Amino acid sequence: MQKAAVVAAIFTCLSTGTATAATVYDNNDTVIELGGRAEARFNLSKENKGINNDSNEFKDKSRARLALKGKSVINEQLTAFGKYEAEISDNKDSTITTRYLYAGLDTDFGAFSYGKQDSAQVMITDFTDILSTFGGDAVDLVDGNKDKRENNFLYVSEFNNVAIATNYIAENNNDAKDSDSYGIAAQYSFPFGLNLGAGYINGNDGVDIDANQFNFAISYEFNNMYTGATYANGKHGDVDLSGYELAAAYTFNQFTARGVYNFQQSEINNATTDEVDYFALEGLYKFNKSLRTYIGYKFQQLDEKDDELQAGIRYDF
Repeated sequence: MQKAAVVAAIFTCLSTGTATAATVYDNNDTVIELGGRAEARFNLSKENKGINNDSNEFKDKSRARLALKGKSVINEQLTAFGKYEAEISDNKDSTITTRYLYAGLDTDFGAFSYGKQDSAQVMITDFTDILSTFGGDAVDLVDGNKDKRENNFLYVSEFNNVAIATNYIAENNNDAKDSDSYGIAAQYSFPFGLNLGAGYINGNDGVDIDANQFNFAISYEFNNMYTGATYANGKHGDVDLSGYELAAAYTFNQFTARGVYNFQQSEINNATTDEVDYFALEGLYKFNKSLRTYIGYKFQQLDEKDDELQAGIRYDF
């Protein structure tokens, strides 16, 4: 039963993403943990000025997150779990948004959950979505591929070295927008640091707009080095879409250097358009398990887009 819980924790964000969450209640086979982060960050780019983009503009993008998660043993075969995570943006309205809100059961055959949670494909896209600043936006060709999807039924499990996830996303109002989708993804982990992944999504992104997508990913980790690649190919109505992401990271002591390349292209009536095309480099320094600081720079390759610099300091609790 615990294997399914481990897979669920990795691929559906059962944890806060940090190792600092505190146990606030532990009694009678019930455990509740509280965690989150305070993240002060800013962005510097001409993109922040809209049509008047003749010079760079400073934009604060600070935020905070608070996550509450729990699990409770029902019997030897069943464990209940749930999570709520909110994000507070530091703007004039102090916007509060729900990032995750779900509950489920962990069994000997896998973990079943429902609510606002990641699609099954996140286990594939996370191969290259490794930066604190940029990246991770070239292979989301259809809506059902993304993270934090509402009305999401999810199943995850692990068999030997194979992790499997499948999900179904139901639209609240099918009469107005038929956007139901379903997907399946699998990952195989070799004992020497190599991981292979593949996934498929089928559904609708609106009335009479068929959408589907295939995902393929590979990663390799050796000592302090990590490399990953993700490729996606799909269709959104009459538009053919494709994209890929490349990622690499090297850690020495408390500093990690990271880099990604993101590219996405659309084609309709034999005419192609580059939708995403950029490099991004990032440096991250961890003072300890709670405090880190980072800086990243995006090198845009599209004429209508501008470069961006983003930096921040983050405290996890």
